Amino acid sequence: MNQWLGIRKTLPFVSGAVRLMLLVALLLSVSACGKKNQPPENQVVQEPSPTSEFDENLTFNNVSLDQSDRDGRPVWRVKAERAVYSQDKKIARVEKTSGNLFQDGKVVLQVSADRGEIQEDGQKVFLNGNVTAIDPRNGAVFKGDELEWLPKEDLLFVRNNLKGSHPQLQASAKEGRYLTRKQQLELMGQVAAIAKNPDLQIKTERLVWQIPEEQVTSDRRTFIDRYQGKTITDRVEADQADYNLKTKIATLKQNVQLASVEPPLLMSTNSAIWNVTNQTVVSSQPIRIVHQKEQLIVTANRGQIDLDRQVATLTGGVQGIGSRNQAKLYSNQLTWDLTTQNLQASGNVMYEQANPALNTKGQTAVGRIQDQSVVVQASSGNRVVTEIFP
Repeated sequence: MNQWLGIRKTLPFVSGAVRLMLLVALLLSVSACGKKNQPPENQVVQEPSPTSEFDENLTFNNVSLDQSDRDGRPVWRVKAERAVYSQDKKIARVEKTSGNLFQDGKVVLQVSADRGEIQEDGQKVFLNGNVTAIDPRNGAVFKGDELEWLPKEDLLFVRNNLKGSHPQLQASAKEGRYLTRKQQLELMGQVAAIAKNPDLQIKTERLVWQIPEEQVTSDRRTFIDRYQGKTITDRVEADQADYNLKTKIATLKQNVQLASVEPPLLMSTNSAIWNVTNQTVVSSQPIRIVHQKEQLIVTANRGQIDLDRQVATLTGGVQGIGSRNQAKLYSNQLTWDLTTQNLQASGNVMYEQANPALNTKGQTAVGRIQDQSVVVQASSGNRVVTEIFP
């Protein structure tokens, strides 16, 4: 009787019908062997090797296994075409398995795999081969080669070739961990994510995807490409990035760089907000813009670029330099038409050029630095001050 009770207590995750069959088989095995299987009194009993710890006599086909918490709520339930138990009944190996993982008695993940192991009386669930996990609460699907479920920690690991998909985002990485209570997926190693409408590709080494908040965040160097069809139109990179999948707004921090194909611009700053839908980039920190074709460099304390209208607006300590002729324009505000290269400057305007050499000061200015056709005007009642150097 003591043997019977001991065996029952080691099988907390086997369903009732299978448990009964297993116990009868074990009881018959114990009765048949009797004392002849007991080792001599002085003989040392060898621990089972990893290859022999599973007992083929404890093999069952088309089984259901389950685990409940102290309140009787399900923790997991799985079905398998075949299950083999270890001799101490603490590990079950399963093949062609599928089932549900629970949290607070509710399904949080639906899983399937080619094979797996249930360890430590059901406190760990491992799945291998063609692993799929679906969160029915939000429609996210995770696939990979390996899965580990820790019920007490509300934590799921997916390792080797992780692929996550959702109507808003598709992502891949070396591995990931999913916090089921927060519905938050952390992707690690060679992360690549694709967002839709508009099409973006995000690449980094670590990306946190907060599914209910519709937000992805990275604290590593991040590269974001915007596509039209198969063509990259804009590329942004930064040390920290946050992208809202609903509003289509990216918040970028530290060593921010933007490269635009049309207009052909390079922008750098330490903080920027990129509205992908409206195609605007706004920075409240010092900004530097280089027009690659026209070789014009403009810097300011803050600024905004409208990539759709191809207009840049800059404020505070504005300085424009023409690389070809070294002409310079200084002002408090500047509006720059990136298509025509016309500039409209206002507030403490100063214009300098080298050939012919002159220096002009006024309140406003219009023109093009590249061909030195800048007209400086004074405010009402004031004169334009011009110095011409022979």
